[in-house]
Amino acid sequence: MANARALDRRRRSVRNIRKITRTMELIATARFKKAMDRSVAARDYTQQLAKILKNIAAVGEDLSHPLLESRPTRRTAVLILTGNRGLCGGYNSNAVKQAMGLLSQWSGSETETHVTVSGKRGINALKFRGITIDEEHLDFEDKPAFNEVSPIGTAYLNAYIQGDIDRLDVVYTRFVNIAKQEAIVETLLPLKPAVDEENTSSHSGNLASEEYDFYPSAESILEEILPASFQSRLFKCFLDSAVSEQVARMVAMKGATENASGIISDLSRRYNRARQTQITGEIMEILGGVEALKQ
Repeated sequence: MANARALDRRRRSVRNIRKITRTMELIATARFKKAMDRSVAARDYTQQLAKILKNIAAVGEDLSHPLLESRPTRRTAVLILTGNRGLCGGYNSNAVKQAMGLLSQWSGSETETHVTVSGKRGINALKFRGITIDEEHLDFEDKPAFNEVSPIGTAYLNAYIQGDIDRLDVVYTRFVNIAKQEAIVETLLPLKPAVDEENTSSHSGNLASEEYDFYPSAESILEEILPASFQSRLFKCFLDSAVSEQVARMVAMKGATENASGIISDLSRRYNRARQTQITGEIMEILGGVEALKQ
């Protein structure tokens, strides 16, 4: 039978851990709600830009732009978004797994790969696997700001236009809903019009039949919209990663809190039994002493 004092110490330790996991769960919940609001706002903006691009394409104009050009991939850039902290289930490991699968595809070819990683966990994991990281970012938490992401996007835009890279893939965790977040690889360059999954069926039927006047020209509009669309989609990747990380941490800490409660209940039963056995033994010793004094 386990010692009652040892069981009590362990129970107090698990209670302290439960307080920590419960607090982390509440913090993650609050951060998730704020990150979700920012992600929804960015999603609406991105979808509106996508609609404008589809409207321009629907008039049948033969338009061209460097960001729309597809060319043989001799130099590719890979941006991997992970977190700086753990305790969030499989959030970081799933993103690293997707990144390793993508990098293994390029490793067998003559394509030169430029790897950028955001997040301490992803950096450490990829370095442990022998991946050379060309650029690191550690300053993105649960509130990525557009003015912080914009310089990264501008660098990729300039590199693509100048021919320094022929492709950009972003590995991140896309937020679908609270119950589902999936690590995916999304190609942002060359730029293609994003698909509005919610409204495609309702709008696709009347785009081609409508007439549009472009001032001063469709080319000049594309010159402004395409970089803005790329920047918004890249920013949306960062926001989705932030939301998914907080959801994963919220779920993980909730599970840890529930497990701690189960352990505490089990330890309490074992402690009560040990304490009862100890008290019974002490009573028997007292009765034995009384009987010995009577003789």
